[in-house]
Amino acid sequence: MTTTTTPREARNGVDVPTLFATLDAVKETPEIAAFQFRARNRWVSGTHSISTIRGFSGALQEDTSRTKDFVYDADHPVVLVGTGHGPTPVEFLLHAIAACLTAGVANIAAARGITLHEVTSTVEGDIDLRGVLGLSGEVRNGYSAIRVHLDVAGDASDEQLRAVVEQSRRRSAVYDVLTNGVPVHVDVATT
Repeated sequence: MTTTTTPREARNGVDVPTLFATLDAVKETPEIAAFQFRARNRWVSGTHSISTIRGFSGALQEDTSRTKDFVYDADHPVVLVGTGHGPTPVEFLLHAIAACLTAGVANIAAARGITLHEVTSTVEGDIDLRGVLGLSGEVRNGYSAIRVHLDVAGDASDEQLRAVVEQSRRRSAVYDVLTNGVPVHVDVATT
């Protein structure tokens, strides 16, 4: 059963009034939609590195709401000459698509007045390491396929829940980057 969300109501942990206020603000002043997210990374040893994420700019200002760094280790497993201190960089992509789709499902369901009970996903990525290891010019370096399976339970019909997931897919920034690509510029400073 779907109910209508009133302007003062929160649903699925989503502040629905703020969500709609944000949409209205961006419609009125599109330049506030320009955001720049940043991450810093420091090599530790071997294939182990640590990324730190905190600052970003958006809504025409530098954000100060985050009071601590988010710190993530990345490494390769021992079988790939690493020490297993964290997921591989390509595994972070799987996390990113799952987290982006899940956040979209929560927001869209809330906006549509649907109460969610559970959202889980399993993401698989197929990769042939001959590409990244430079052993084959015929094999790409990255994933050849990614599959996402979502299980969604909520107070709505099967059709409505599927429509929420489809809208999340259509609006997912990570899905867009993975399926359409984006220019990546690399520059180097040496000392």
